[in-house]
Amino acid sequence: MRALLSGLLFTALAAYAAKPLEIFFIDVEGGQATLIVSPSGQSMLVDTGWPGYTNRDANRIAVAAKKAGIKKIDYVLITHFHTDHVGGAKQLADRIPVGTFVDKGKTVETGKNANEMMETYENALATSSNKKDPKPKRLTVKPGDTIPVKGLDITVVQAAGQSIGTGGTANSACSNPVKKEADPSDNAQSVGFLLKFGSFRFVDLGDLTWNKEIDLVCPTNRIGPVDLFLVSHHGSDQSDSPTLLAALQPKVAVMNNGAKKGGSPSVWHTVHDSKGLQDLWQLHYAIEGAKEANSADPFIANLDTTDDGHYLQLTAESDGSFKIFNSRNKYSKSYAK
Repeated sequence: MRALLSGLLFTALAAYAAKPLEIFFIDVEGGQATLIVSPSGQSMLVDTGWPGYTNRDANRIAVAAKKAGIKKIDYVLITHFHTDHVGGAKQLADRIPVGTFVDKGKTVETGKNANEMMETYENALATSSNKKDPKPKRLTVKPGDTIPVKGLDITVVQAAGQSIGTGGTANSACSNPVKKEADPSDNAQSVGFLLKFGSFRFVDLGDLTWNKEIDLVCPTNRIGPVDLFLVSHHGSDQSDSPTLLAALQPKVAVMNNGAKKGGSPSVWHTVHDSKGLQDLWQLHYAIEGAKEANSADPFIANLDTTDDGHYLQLTAESDGSFKIFNSRNKYSKSYAK
């Protein structure tokens, strides 16, 4: 009997180890909604997209969750309190069970819109998708904290204007970085994290802006090279400094831009031309960039301004190899470890 139980346990552990990491980059038309599903079956959604639009973004997230085979989102990380990131939180909580919302604390902004977004978030915290499910918990994080998704190592590297304070190596790109005017908005307060799955490394910094990016990787690079970089701030030129890209040296980048939001030509070139980059994938063709500052069609999920909602899906193995699938054209490309 003991031998049988040991054999069953070994088989279960082997099956668990063999499962990949999945990341769905959901089209919320220039906001963010990134669904991460661990081999353990636990999940984390980064941001909830926009409010309104007859529940469009919550429905798209629910569709991605169904494709991933999950019925609950264990953690929902709100990077910051702007409409395209937290606006859909209440609609999401109405649509699918949420275990814990993760955030940085209150917004630094004031005024009607800021108050409405905080109210939206508080309403989501008080919402259960049905009477059988408890209301979501709340976890407020600071740099150095971990988000306990089983099977993954997720470390907060930036939150509430502060960077993780330890580790890293000297960064030669920091000799004379060009800075911009200080950003007083909640973008600069974004939660950013580094996800590790075996040898695979993924970084998402929300809408973190230029100067805070430089503070994170200078004078020491506290993130290091990554396999996948989610282009910050939808490809806005308020973010994505050359100094950051030189520190990350991503193998592949994904830009969650809209047709008319983000996708700045200067950012496209900064990312596309960064050292070691193999491919830049986009959720939308960026009208501003024209053909000169957009990737080839197979690497773009949505080619026009119609509300199609095509997504990109990444599947990663623990050895660091991964592939990306485009739901629009069924094109996929694999990347070696």
